[in-house]
Amino acid sequence: MNALPHQLWSDFVPRLLSAMVTNFEISFIALALGLLIGLPLALLRARGGALGVGVSATIISLMRAAPTFVVMFFLLNVLRDVSVFGVKLGMSGVMTVAVSLVPYSAAYAADAGVEALRQLRRGSPLGALLFLPNITRAFFVIVMSSGAAAAIGVPEGISVILGEAALLPSLGDRMIVFAIGIVMFGVPLQLGLALMRWLQRELGRRMMPV
Repeated sequence: MNALPHQLWSDFVPRLLSAMVTNFEISFIALALGLLIGLPLALLRARGGALGVGVSATIISLMRAAPTFVVMFFLLNVLRDVSVFGVKLGMSGVMTVAVSLVPYSAAYAADAGVEALRQLRRGSPLGALLFLPNITRAFFVIVMSSGAAAAIGVPEGISVILGEAALLPSLGDRMIVFAIGIVMFGVPLQLGLALMRWLQRELGRRMMPV
């Protein structure tokens, strides 16, 4: 009798669910910080003016180009030895990965925010509401990018999937593990996107004149 199904449901799936909590924790932190940084930049850029547009556009471009792994290892290996008033700036592994994803998150939030403000100025609040599904898609990307945490020893879902697959002898068994991983990550993300689309439609319906 093949013991793989029992092994997967009794051991692999619980470990994967526990590790996925780390992926979502990293992603929520990165997205929240990204919105805090990106939306003010979007407002600055939307206000116009050579100085405002130039400064915000430059910052957004630099954040968009920042390599996640470079930022992550800089935070891990450089800032951990830096002290301010005797207090070390070292961060936990989860915070290190989350902060390393903030440049992407902030740049995406700024771009989406600028487009939303443009739609509002054109008199299209429905177009501005596209900000919600756009930010949700950014969250999807951040969740999958949070797998970089494995490189610094933070246990997360992608490393659990790859580790389990490496222990299995046959390609068929490994494909089952990968399929479970895709479903486990894909279902909550698709539900989140569906929720944002529903919220967008509901807000749009309320804004439409009766």
